Amino acid sequence: MKTRPQTGAGTLAAPKPASLPKGGWFKDIRSHWVLYLMFAPIAVYFIIFAYIPMAGIVMAFQSYTVKGGIFGSPWVGLDNFSYFFQSGKAWLVTRNTIIYNLAFLTCYTFFSILAAVVISEIRLKWFKKLSQTFMFLPYFISWVTVSAFVYNFLNYEYGIVNRIFASFHLEAIDIYSTTWYWYLILPFLYVWKWVGYGSVLYLAAIVGIDQEIYEAATIDGATKFQKITRITLPLLKPTMIILLLLGLGRIMRGEFDMFYQLIGNNGLLMDATDIIDTLAFRSLMGTADFGMASSVGFYQSVLTLIIILGANWMVRRYDKDQALF
Repeated sequence: MKTRPQTGAGTLAAPKPASLPKGGWFKDIRSHWVLYLMFAPIAVYFIIFAYIPMAGIVMAFQSYTVKGGIFGSPWVGLDNFSYFFQSGKAWLVTRNTIIYNLAFLTCYTFFSILAAVVISEIRLKWFKKLSQTFMFLPYFISWVTVSAFVYNFLNYEYGIVNRIFASFHLEAIDIYSTTWYWYLILPFLYVWKWVGYGSVLYLAAIVGIDQEIYEAATIDGATKFQKITRITLPLLKPTMIILLLLGLGRIMRGEFDMFYQLIGNNGLLMDATDIIDTLAFRSLMGTADFGMASSVGFYQSVLTLIIILGANWMVRRYDKDQALF
């Protein structure tokens, strides 16, 4: 008896990789030149901005000078790393980077799934489109613009928040000199900006779920909540695992634009908001120490690699099909 293959998310069998035609790679390019032409700009972008700059990794082990360049500057071994770890900032910025990125990733994943599920249950098409538009709009707003709005809201002297407090005869709060507020403000702003983008990814996965599964559940008397918890969420697991693994790939890469535009060089908030990227930027701009900045970047890359390999190993132990490699 033949059975119809399942079409729900995460249930399709992986297709066999296509083999190259006789004649090799060049014949394949001639046969699919349009696809290769579309791919070419992406390949050029990554070659120029991702692979060629890898040569600069040697600056982490040099006392770099503009005159000497990458291949002519004197080697200093691990001195740049020693300076970084002995500065007293290494643990602080590493801790802040990991804490914020874990908070960002957790909140972003939760609210993206929540938004996607809610939008998928909306039956009015015009309201669904309107909701998606308003949720996706913050994605296109730069952090420069966001920082201006935030400052006008939270400024101690003339901010909207303190004006509201004053109208109720409440004491004004100086948010730009109080660290603990930013442990809430920064994740909130990150989710506000990115949740629309994330909801689109999860909504696409929900749309790919076979509707016959929901129809069978309806016949069996399942409620709307049971359909979400027993069908939608379990079938979103493959998408969620992949996006989480990709998110872990940036766990040591702080949102530099966000932190620099919102916090800047505010020394009062430095202990709570200084991350690896802002430390490297200050090192580069303040002292033009390219070796120090490069060593910090190399430190980020090594820790990121270790985290990705560890996370992928854990996923492989749980379910090999869900691992990245």
